Amino acid sequence: MNKLTYTIAIEPGDDQHVFGVVVPDLPGCFSAGDTLEEAYDNAKQAIEGHLEVSLELNAPIPDRKSFKEHQRNPEFAGWIWALIEVEDIPAKKSPVRLNVSLPEYLVNRIDLYAQANHLTRSGFLAKAALKELSHTQ
Repeated sequence: MNKLTYTIAIEPGDDQHVFGVVVPDLPGCFSAGDTLEEAYDNAKQAIEGHLEVSLELNAPIPDRKSFKEHQRNPEFAGWIWALIEVEDIPAKKSPVRLNVSLPEYLVNRIDLYAQANHLTRSGFLAKAALKELSHTQ
């Protein structure tokens, strides 16, 4: 699976304060942790969740800037910089074309249902598959 690399800025914590994490390339994406390691791990989950929600909402995913470009940002002066690798969620969500054989009467019923519910045939099949798979988890 492909990976994406994001720059993160970590606000130093101490015994009284958590380590805060900001992902400058993803506005609104942030995390925290009681330790530096926990903050880093939580940042990975926050980025992947942010990407998933953005895709579900058809929101644009901003281009990533360079590590050096982020380091020059005075807003994060004194913060700890790191790179983090995450799953390439956009690649996982890309449509895959496949060939499926179904009885003609079933295809006709699917098409009628999909049309009545403002779906495409593919949209209906994806929705039905997700519904069925949710019962197995």
